[in-house]
Amino acid sequence: MSTPSQTVGPYLSIGLPWDDGPEVVPEGTPGAIVLRGVIHDGNGVPVPDAMVETWQADADGRFDHPDDPRGRVAGFRGFGRCPTDEQGRWSIRTVVPGAVPGTGGRTQAPHIDVSVLGRGLLHRVVTRIYFPEHAEANAADEVLASVPEDRRGTLIAVREADGYRFDVRLQGDGETVFFEV
Repeated sequence: MSTPSQTVGPYLSIGLPWDDGPEVVPEGTPGAIVLRGVIHDGNGVPVPDAMVETWQADADGRFDHPDDPRGRVAGFRGFGRCPTDEQGRWSIRTVVPGAVPGTGGRTQAPHIDVSVLGRGLLHRVVTRIYFPEHAEANAADEVLASVPEDRRGTLIAVREADGYRFDVRLQGDGETVFFEV
């Protein structure tokens, strides 16, 4: 006799979201964009009870963090959090980040780090969002270069009128590339 599968949650809506979580920068910030998408499960069905977290540098590639090797720059939170709605949609207002230092004196292409938490996931999954207008920097990015060429497209956002779209597929055909951290 088999036992039913168990899942953690969904408890994400209890205490994790906060009012300005999706607002990494306030409305009206110069260069502000809206980053949006839909989280899909392995069958392509939107996930209504997921949480998207983002972490990024500011437009100059700097962090308000004491570990920034170029020195801390105060005033940019760099962290966003947004629960998905009933249709699996999420949205964060931010800026396109600048390039950040990589290893061995190299530079990483502008990117946003993303964590997704949701039903059936015992641990968060982690990915990155790269931007299509930085094709040359993307080609030189050591992390993106570590991804098989035919899967890199799952990490490139699609430009829209007021920002970018980045859908996440948790598994199955077209699964988004996730990284071990």
